[in-house]
Amino acid sequence: MVDFGRYNTSNVKKLLQNPRMSVGECRKIGIAVNKKVHQKAGGDIGVDVMDEDWDTLVILDGTRYDTFEENNVLDGKLEFRRSRGSQSSEFIQGNFSGEEVHDTVYVTANPYVTELEDGVFHSVINLLTEWDDELQTVVPETVVDAAMDAFERYPNKRLIVHFMQPHYPFIGEKGRSMNHRGFAPTDDSNLRSDRSIWNELQYDISEDTPAEVKEAYEENLRLVFPHVQRIIDEIPGKTVVSADHGNLLGDRLSPIPVRAYGHPRGLRAPELVKVPWFVVEGETRRDIKSDPPEEEDQSSLDEDMVEDRLQALGYK
Repeated sequence: MVDFGRYNTSNVKKLLQNPRMSVGECRKIGIAVNKKVHQKAGGDIGVDVMDEDWDTLVILDGTRYDTFEENNVLDGKLEFRRSRGSQSSEFIQGNFSGEEVHDTVYVTANPYVTELEDGVFHSVINLLTEWDDELQTVVPETVVDAAMDAFERYPNKRLIVHFMQPHYPFIGEKGRSMNHRGFAPTDDSNLRSDRSIWNELQYDISEDTPAEVKEAYEENLRLVFPHVQRIIDEIPGKTVVSADHGNLLGDRLSPIPVRAYGHPRGLRAPELVKVPWFVVEGETRRDIKSDPPEEEDQSSLDEDMVEDRLQALGYK
């Protein structure tokens, strides 16, 4: 929603004095209008991932279908599905909220799993406490190691393994060389761009060009493939590699043709909801069984920690 109340005389004057901020605000309004149109249009709500056939579901956070297709080095069959969300919270709520999938263990680096009620999965392995303070994310090595441990502990359960990459922040060589944190050129809290690279691009205040950011985003995807390959090689069964949502890289929206970046909640642009569905059949299938959910210990996860992680990932 756009808060039109913030466009008072003082703030409008600041916008007129700062053309870049004006562009960003116009884009923001255009995005809000497109959201309303998409919501009224309705249509296909997207795939229920739990109804699909897999033993291990690997989620690569924020992966566009076309970016996966162009950079993939894995052996398998590439299909696509329509996601239930353009943002992680929508995907998680849309697929898992209110469900009881006690044949499944969820290994995740995504903070939004904490929004789910207890007892959805047999077990949740939340990796927010394994945060890399320097890179401001959970690195792929941590996720794949946790996935291996989960398979050893739960050999007869389906596994969902949710990597944060290629989602911002960028942790590859190119990405680490970029200055992709910053503030908008205004001290007014009502007209301040969020700190993520996507909002900097929206407001045209990034020190990095859209092409450079796209390169870092693709690099972030490529660096996770070796860890996905390890899952395919070492965890038996049918593996599917997919995404919770895609990502806008300056694509023009419809019907209001503004350029947009990132993955705003509530948008149903193809670049956001068309996600890869990459199938690796595997030589054997696991014998999957359902058991009562384990009691979840969230004592090490407080609200401040979750909020900090969400902010670092550009969600807040």
